[in-house]
Amino acid sequence: MSESAPETAKNTVREAQTERRVTINDLADALGLTKGTVSRALNGYTDISETTRHRVAAMAETMGYRASAQARAIRTGRAHSIGLVLNVDAGNAHKPFLTDFIDGISRAVSAENWTLTVATAISETDEMATYRRLLDEKKVDGFILPRTRIVDPRVDLLLRANMPFVLYGRTGEMEGCASVDVAGELAMRHAVELLSGLGHRKIGYVGGGAVYNYAPLRLEGFLDGMRRCGLAVDPDLITSGAMTPDEGHALAMRMLTRDAPPTAIVAALDQAALGVCAAAQACGLDVGRDLSVIGYDGIPEGAYARPPLTTFAVDRRAAGSALAGMLLARIRGTRAEDLRQLLEAQLVLRGSHGPPAGDSAALAARIEAATPATA
Repeated sequence: MSESAPETAKNTVREAQTERRVTINDLADALGLTKGTVSRALNGYTDISETTRHRVAAMAETMGYRASAQARAIRTGRAHSIGLVLNVDAGNAHKPFLTDFIDGISRAVSAENWTLTVATAISETDEMATYRRLLDEKKVDGFILPRTRIVDPRVDLLLRANMPFVLYGRTGEMEGCASVDVAGELAMRHAVELLSGLGHRKIGYVGGGAVYNYAPLRLEGFLDGMRRCGLAVDPDLITSGAMTPDEGHALAMRMLTRDAPPTAIVAALDQAALGVCAAAQACGLDVGRDLSVIGYDGIPEGAYARPPLTTFAVDRRAAGSALAGMLLARIRGTRAEDLRQLLEAQLVLRGSHGPPAGDSAALAARIEAATPATA
C-alpha cells in the first residue's frame, strides 16, 4: 500500500532535516504563508490568530524547526529570555518555594521557546548590581520579581529603564506594576475564624519580615479575623520579624511565658510556625491540644513536623507558570494594569490545631509548673 500524501511529506521533511537546518523560509513555504506571518506567529504576536499560531507551531514541531537564538535576537531585538534574580542571603532564603516555583516558570517559558535566566545575589546591594548588569548586557527581555517589598528599589529601577517586569506579590505603589500574588491576608482571617470556631478566645500572632509587602497585609487579615469573631486583640500578643524557626521560637517564648498566654498562635510563615511549635514543646505543652498553631506557606517540612503542621498551602508551580505567562504578555505590549491576578492559598488541615484544653489562666499555670523541669 502506498503512503498517504501527508506521510510522504513528513518523510521528505525528515530526510531534508538530516542534510541541513530547517529555516523559517522552509516553514513559510510548507504552510503557504509569508515569512513575516510565520515569524510573528512563532513569537506570539497578538495580531496573529490563535488558529494560525497553532498551525505554525505544529508545522515547526513536525519539521524540527529551532530558531537560532542569535538570528532571532537580531531580527526581533529580543533575547527571548526572562530573568529571575534570587537573593540567597541567609536572612532572605528562597529555599522553601524555589524548586516548584522555578519549575513552573521554566515549563511556561519553554512552551513558548523562551528561556529562563537565573542569577543569584548575596545581599541587597549585590542584587541591585545584578539587575543593572543584566540590563546593561541586554541578557533578558523582562524580569520576575519575587519577595516584593513595601518600598522596592527594583521596581523603581526597572520602571526607569522601561523594562517589563511582573511582581510575585504586591508593593506599596502599584502604578505600572503587573503582579501575581496570593491573598495571604484572607488566609490569616480564615485561620482566626477556624480557631475561634473551635473555642479559642486568646490568639497570638507571629508576623514575618516587616520590610516585605506581605507583612502588613497578613497582619491586617489577622486583625480583621479577630474583629469579625468579636475577639479582643492583646497588643502584647502581636509580634513581627520571624523569618526562621529560631526567630519564631524566640517570639513564641515571650508570649507563652506571659501571665496570660494565648491558647493558639497564627504564624505568617511556616518557618516561624515550626519555631512556635518547638517553643510550645519546650514549655511542656502538647501542640494541637494545649496550644494550637497554624502556619502559612505549605513547606514540605510542615508535613513531617510532630504533629504535622496545619497550614495554608500555596501552589508555587502554578504561580510560577502564571507569572511567566503574564510577563510574556507584558513584553508583547499588554498594559501592566491589565495583568494582575490574586490567588488563594488552600487550607491543609493537620494535627497542630484543635479545641483549647483550657483557658489562658490554666495554660499559664501549666507552663509555670513545667518550666523548671524543661529549663
